[in-house]
Amino acid sequence: MRPRQGLIETFSTFVTFTEDYFDRWMSDSKLRRSMDRCLKTQPKPPVSEKFWVHFWHKKWQTSSSEAQGHLLAYLQEACYWSAHKTVNAGFAGLHLSIADLFQIALTQAERILKGFNPDRGSTLKDYASVAFKSIIRDLLRQRRETDICSDWALLRKLSQKRLRESLQNAGINDEEQLEQYILAWTGFKTLYVPTQATGTRQLNKPDPDTWEAIAKFYNIERETQLSPKTTPASPATLERSLTQCAKWARLYLYPTVGSLNIAKSDSDTREIVEDLADPNEPMLAELIAEEENQDRQTQQVQLKHTLTTALERLKPDVLEILRLYYEQGLTQQDIAQQLDMKQYTVSRRLTKARETLLKALAQWTQNALDGELTSEAIAQISTLLEEWLYSYSWK
Repeated sequence: MRPRQGLIETFSTFVTFTEDYFDRWMSDSKLRRSMDRCLKTQPKPPVSEKFWVHFWHKKWQTSSSEAQGHLLAYLQEACYWSAHKTVNAGFAGLHLSIADLFQIALTQAERILKGFNPDRGSTLKDYASVAFKSIIRDLLRQRRETDICSDWALLRKLSQKRLRESLQNAGINDEEQLEQYILAWTGFKTLYVPTQATGTRQLNKPDPDTWEAIAKFYNIERETQLSPKTTPASPATLERSLTQCAKWARLYLYPTVGSLNIAKSDSDTREIVEDLADPNEPMLAELIAEEENQDRQTQQVQLKHTLTTALERLKPDVLEILRLYYEQGLTQQDIAQQLDMKQYTVSRRLTKARETLLKALAQWTQNALDGELTSEAIAQISTLLEEWLYSYSWK
């Protein structure tokens, strides 16, 4: 898999497969323009991946479909490698490919986003890598269990909550209709399941007498549990209803693999500019200000550590000269008299100490800030060093 380059590609492209292998990154034009617009309209746009994950995750919590698209794009590698490792480890069996597992896992992306908490210190990519792998293996175990169960064994294993979710997933949202299916299932669980041996995954279909008993149970209970308008049900009707419930449950527990990675083409005329993130919106401005403030605080801590470490490496007599000069405000001549040494010795040691500290500060600037050491930059660093030495708490 080719690594993605830059923030725009990272937050706007999706995996495409050719015969179960990674083929290329497909760009979503709408998401690409969204990221490009956010970056271009900021004088100093944040360049850290972590910042934009935080921004889009925070925006996703406001039910933004655009933010969800950016995060779905971002999670592509984590999902792909989780699927790849699962197949290579032999967990998937022979009938499921990397592409299959990739799509299965991607349907659970919302669970990943809901479970992720940026305040806990882990990155979304690290969290998703672990979570996707766990989700894939749980779904595989669930599928194996579902595949080897007969319809009736599957209905026995279902909880009422899972049955309701399966029905709703199939588009049954009318509460009265849901209650009819649940009542039929309750009759099956009450009258048939207790009479069968536990542990078998190939539970047989109830016999005609049992269906008659289930129908009788249903028609009695419907008078108190269902609407008065509900018509009586025959054994054949209940058998068909429960068979359909089993099919819906199987589809819910193991959804049909379908691609979520459908990028919009540039010719999509339905796209409207108002859907894009406003790069000047308060949330983005607040996050940028927050990150800049955190960066400044971090830099101040690093700067203090760098200069304090450099000071501690100086000889005690040099430290004393610096203390007298910057803390006491003595002149070089006064210091020479107090320490009983020549004035030029004080000057030489003072200059050499400054050079040592300036070198440490310049090295930190290059490493931490990627700063170019121009003559102007060195002058600014020198001024910063002088200010720091005057404000330093000398012991």
